[in-house]
Amino acid sequence: MPFFVYVLYSSKLEKYYVGSTNDIEDRLYRHNSGQSTFTKTGIPWVLIHTEETNTRAEAVRIEISIKKRGAKRYLQDKGIIS
Repeated sequence: MPFFVYVLYSSKLEKYYVGSTNDIEDRLYRHNSGQSTFTKTGIPWVLIHTEETNTRAEAVRIEISIKKRGAKRYLQDKGIIS
């Protein structure tokens, strides 16, 4: 079963959110329906980047490295945003 690392963006808060999941569509739905306490103030969240991995451990490792680098800086380094 694949796992995903994802980056969301809230234009309302001008903030990024990084997470990992095995069901990206359900996770985005839960973020945008207010089911996640941490992200409900930023609705609507837009999915701007995903990375697929083979294991949960690998997804968590990438998630942590993105958070350490900073989501915006990570996306700039990848050429996803300017």
